[in-house]
Amino acid sequence: MAFTFLTAEWRNLIFANYPIDRQVLEPLVPYGTELDEYDGQCYGSLVGFYFQRVKLFGKLAVPFHQQFEEFNLRFYVRRKTDTGWKRGVVFVKEIVPKFAITLVANTLYGEPYATHPMRHSWRQTGDTQAIQYDWKVGSDWNHIRVHADRVGHALVADSEEAFITEHYWGYTKRGEGRTSEYEVVHPQWSIYPVRDYAIHCDVEKLYGAAFAPYFDQSPASIFLADGSAVAIKSGAGFS
Repeated sequence: MAFTFLTAEWRNLIFANYPIDRQVLEPLVPYGTELDEYDGQCYGSLVGFYFQRVKLFGKLAVPFHQQFEEFNLRFYVRRKTDTGWKRGVVFVKEIVPKFAITLVANTLYGEPYATHPMRHSWRQTGDTQAIQYDWKVGSDWNHIRVHADRVGHALVADSEEAFITEHYWGYTKRGEGRTSEYEVVHPQWSIYPVRDYAIHCDVEKLYGAAFAPYFDQSPASIFLADGSAVAIKSGAGFS
């Protein structure tokens, strides 16, 4: 039976989305899943957001670990089941500023977390909002930032924003022929159009040389989502 092992709020999520050759992603695809596509194209997303009100098992608040930034690179997969397709994400690396989170995620769940100094800034001026996340790579501060409308709109069915945000499962490669699965439960998010943006990310140092050429280009799309409360539930590990 599935159980909830973490509840939280995810707020002000920036998604910068890039087409990536499937040959780069295929070695990272967990057993039992396959690459998912939008209009015939595989995507990787740079995502910055903020964790709030983190609780383990829905009730245990760990001191000094209830709010923090995260920045990650993820791509999209799907898994065929008896009841249809489950659409999910695979993380290449997840950056957080708390070492204890990295230790638990890596040790217990096999998730590719890393600890880096991080910071964020949220500002509202007139009809725009400025959202920024920073993470340090060596001595260099990297960043992703947007100026977006303060008025959002509901998610449009079958849009690229829907494809990016509506993958409600996570899959982790736990070795050859073994995969763990978890479910991320949240309502649809509102989308805030981005007026301008800036991204500085040392992709080669963080993710490897094979990814670098794809992120030297401008993203195919970038948007801000408001976020919501989320619950992360256990799924079925399989081999």
